[in-house]
Amino acid sequence: MKEGQTLWSRNELILAINLYYKIPFGRMHSTNPEVKSLASLLGRTSGSVAYKLVNLASLDPSLQARGIKGASNASNLDKAIWLEFYDNLEYLAFESEKLLALTQQKTVEELNDISENELLQEGRTREAIVKLRVNQSFFRRSILAAYNNTCCITGIQIPSLLISGHIIPWAEDEKKRLNPRNGIAINALHDKAFENGLITITPDYQIKVSSLLKDQKKKKGLIDYFSSYDGKQIFLPSKFLPDPEFLKIHNSKFKE
Repeated sequence: MKEGQTLWSRNELILAINLYYKIPFGRMHSTNPEVKSLASLLGRTSGSVAYKLVNLASLDPSLQARGIKGASNASNLDKAIWLEFYDNLEYLAFESEKLLALTQQKTVEELNDISENELLQEGRTREAIVKLRVNQSFFRRSILAAYNNTCCITGIQIPSLLISGHIIPWAEDEKKRLNPRNGIAINALHDKAFENGLITITPDYQIKVSSLLKDQKKKKGLIDYFSSYDGKQIFLPSKFLPDPEFLKIHNSKFKE
């Protein structure tokens, strides 16, 4: 460590990892307003925060698989907190949002735009509803950031039309709910088709369209929206590549 530098604390690293998940790989630089905002909260320079994000990138297994190394001097504490966060997203995504809210002197509800009306659902405690909403928001931001707000099927770049879709459905595996490698950015129409096994993505990231859709050749809309994408590669994310094992599970439910 250089003279005058201050070691990063556990809480600071949790907030840095929180930001790492929520911004595109190409936006991890000192001029990004979100990097500047976190730097201000932590009392650090934006350059210091940006460099820490690049350190964290070196620990991301999906980047390692693509030969992207990031900075090479991540500390032992960096590695420990990264693994703790990565292996326990259901808990630490929520805890990191609570920590961020506390640092900004807000409630976690305010930070995530959760209205009081949403907290009045019967059969759930307030904390359970807040945690669910916060984690869903965290997952959406992580997925859209990884895909640079781009639909992986069509290339549409309008965030309001995009969904953070799950490869293995939310209800089927609690441990994979927030795993960004279990997510794809996809528009609502193709998400519905993906959900129902009418399209799938192979482990080498090729789109497959069911014959149930391709056989209806006279319907121009089906050709334009589905058949034309068959065999094409998806628009790949800049980080958090879809896990091939998860895609294999989805492939097994595909309606050939």
